[in-house]
Amino acid sequence: MFRLPIVKFFNRIFNRVTVTVVLVALQVLWLLWAFWSFTAGRVWLNGALKALSILIVLYLVRKDENSAYKIGWIVLIGLLPLLGGALYLAFGNKAPAKHLRERMQKVEQAHQTELAQPEGQTDALDISSRNLSRYVAKFGPYPAWRDTAAHYFSCGEEMYPQLLADLEKAEKFIFLEFFILRSGKMWDGVEQILRRKAAQGVDVRLIYDDFGSLLGLPSDFVIRMEKAHIRCIPFNPVVPLVSLVMNHRDHRKIVVVDGNVAYTGGVNLADEYINQKERFGHWKDTAVMLKGEAVWNMTAMFLHMWNVITNNREDHSLEKYLPHVWHPEAFEGDGYIQPFCDSPLDNETVGENVYLNIINRAKRYVYICTPYLVIDNEMMTALCLAAKSGVDVRLMTPGIPDKKLVFLLTRSYYEQLLEAGVKIYEYQPGFLHAKSFVCDDEIAVVGTINLDYRSLYLHFEDGVWIYRNQVIYDIKKDFTDTLEYCNPVSLEFCRGRNIAVRAMQSILRLFAPML
Repeated sequence: MFRLPIVKFFNRIFNRVTVTVVLVALQVLWLLWAFWSFTAGRVWLNGALKALSILIVLYLVRKDENSAYKIGWIVLIGLLPLLGGALYLAFGNKAPAKHLRERMQKVEQAHQTELAQPEGQTDALDISSRNLSRYVAKFGPYPAWRDTAAHYFSCGEEMYPQLLADLEKAEKFIFLEFFILRSGKMWDGVEQILRRKAAQGVDVRLIYDDFGSLLGLPSDFVIRMEKAHIRCIPFNPVVPLVSLVMNHRDHRKIVVVDGNVAYTGGVNLADEYINQKERFGHWKDTAVMLKGEAVWNMTAMFLHMWNVITNNREDHSLEKYLPHVWHPEAFEGDGYIQPFCDSPLDNETVGENVYLNIINRAKRYVYICTPYLVIDNEMMTALCLAAKSGVDVRLMTPGIPDKKLVFLLTRSYYEQLLEAGVKIYEYQPGFLHAKSFVCDDEIAVVGTINLDYRSLYLHFEDGVWIYRNQVIYDIKKDFTDTLEYCNPVSLEFCRGRNIAVRAMQSILRLFAPML
């Protein structure tokens, strides 16, 4: 009678997440105890640690890095002069594992020719857009394409049936890469097709982020997939160790079918993304489907990551995955499409720079959807300057948060933006997970890149830069239609918050880049 509840209780207590958290917490406590025990009464050691902290501060002042990130560490070192310098040495370097960076560089260099911008492809772009496209092609590093059709989805439940239909059409390969996989209706529908296609001889590969999927998958998930002939690998597996490497997650969402159809956006493979499961009210998300030449970029993105993780040269030649190999007919599409990725493996913040370029070039309007608003001084300045210059700048954020502290931090930026003339709207039915920019009926970006430090600096991300394609009007319409379900944020609301809330927001702002 009591057996089932007891089993459920112990399964909940002794799951992988709980064990990992407990082990990491014990490590942190042990390290703190060891530090204080070792330094107690040792004047010379305390002096050496203080000197180290001073040197670290001087190093940070000169270091070419985001100013907010440097200030956070300088304040922490000031508060903990003995421990602060040592903490920075242990956790302050945001660079990922050296071997991962070297592998990615090697893979990308091997395919430079295949990913070079075709001659004359961008001649019709205006000078500003051509310059941005050239930058993305160099550091993205993926070229811009014509002859690509795009279809925009205003929510996950709209995307899902089309995704299943395209997976069913696969004849040669299916590539999937997601931050979150979670057992449920959405994943079950996809898995059934993947199993059937793999049995038919289709090359099916799956990459998922181990941290993002920590709560959603059974422990034998990879084994189950391999038995079904689905090649499956977790990205950066979670281990119960205090390690900065765990910061770097694969936040991308990519689906590629036969090299000529691709999907990306904010939608993960979990039931809340198609509103089959209610989490924080109605889940509002966006995605885009591509068909045509630009799918090549997304195919290469996936294969690059696959080869880096597996550390093999299986796909040293990508020619067999080109769009026209399995689709000999000509593609149709207007304007330009340029899928790109952003990586923490280099010092180039491609995602943020693309966003800044859109804001800085806006003449009439720029509409932005983001679930998190944790921005640096460069982004704040760009948004405020655009609004002060007469550009209609509108930000849409969630009205119901998924993370309360991040929501409190997001609201801390409102007052300065509103004073500059930026209009801010909070989505009331639930959680807004969409990440999109649309500007002047000419340019748009849909992808996985949030306006926060983790997304812009620490995670692997992807986006689709769109220029003068008809889908831009669909993105704009979705934004204006969604405004009906939003409440505008007023300056009075921001200024009326009590002193305790404002104090907490200030503290969170200070350490935001380190969270």
